[in-house]
Amino acid sequence: MLACKRSLSSTMMSALRFLRNNEVQRCLSTQTEREVRIANILREKFPLASSLKVVDISGGCGAMYEIHIESSEFKGKRTVQQHQLVNQALKDEIQGMHGLRIFTDVPKH
Repeated sequence: MLACKRSLSSTMMSALRFLRNNEVQRCLSTQTEREVRIANILREKFPLASSLKVVDISGGCGAMYEIHIESSEFKGKRTVQQHQLVNQALKDEIQGMHGLRIFTDVPKH
C-alpha cells in the first residue's frame, strides 16, 4: 500500500512538472490569431481595462478560451453582470467556441 502511494505521488509530481513546463512555454510563445482578435475586441469594448489576458486552453484548436480582464468599468456590478458584459462583447466570437472561462475583477487602487 505504501509503495502504491509513493508511486501515485511520484506520477502526480511528474504530471505537475510536465504541465508547469508546458505552461511556461505557452506563456513565452506568441498569441494565436484568434486570441489577438478576442483581445482586440475586449480592448475596444473595455478601454479602461488595466489588465487583459486571453488564452486558448483547448490545446490550440480554438474551441475553448480563458479570459482574465480587470477594468474599472466593472465597478459596482455583480460578477454575473461583469460576465454578461464580456459575453455581449464577444457574442459573434462565442458562436464558434465550445467553452469560455471568464474571470473579471475591478482594479484594487
